[in-house]
Amino acid sequence: MHTAFLFLAAALFEIAGCFAFWAVLRSGASALWLAPGLASLVAFAAVLTQVDASAAGRAFAAYGGVYVAASLVWLWTVEGLRPDRWDLLGGAVCLAGAAIIVFGPRG
Repeated sequence: MHTAFLFLAAALFEIAGCFAFWAVLRSGASALWLAPGLASLVAFAAVLTQVDASAAGRAFAAYGGVYVAASLVWLWTVEGLRPDRWDLLGGAVCLAGAAIIVFGPRG
């Protein structure tokens, strides 16, 4: 449960940070958005390092599936666009991959 919380927190920080840059560079928002965006990206990196994993690459790979699913939630809740069935299928496949990485038996 602790790992899931850290992955979700990391996803929130990463998506919020990237969205701040998107808002400035693609949507014409004030450059002042970049300061909280950078802070959010730093928080993302700090949180992701707290995941209990034997290797950074494994933690990052598993996190990737959570990031995809969280991005679809962001799409719906923040941007107001409901994910279609292909978004949902893709997100489910990514979460399944993340679960295999996290829970796969290792010697």
